[in-house]
Amino acid sequence: MRLDKYLKVSRVIKRRTLANEVADAGRVLVNGKPAKASYTVKIGDIIEVTFGNRPVKIRVLSDVEQKGKDVAREMFEVIEG
Repeated sequence: MRLDKYLKVSRVIKRRTLANEVADAGRVLVNGKPAKASYTVKIGDIIEVTFGNRPVKIRVLSDVEQKGKDVAREMFEVIEG
């Protein structure tokens, strides 16, 4: 699944266009490296998103597109933030 779509489906970021803009601006790191919106997310990846001055670090647990906000919270675990 694409990075921008993953951030939207997992509800880390509310809109896919916003996720796309954040990734292309260089404010998303995957495994410590800047990633574009088209990056393919894999289970075990560590994603760090910077919201203003506050970075949020998450670990990908699932990359399957699922429906519902309860299931979306099971797609990742928060490491820092």
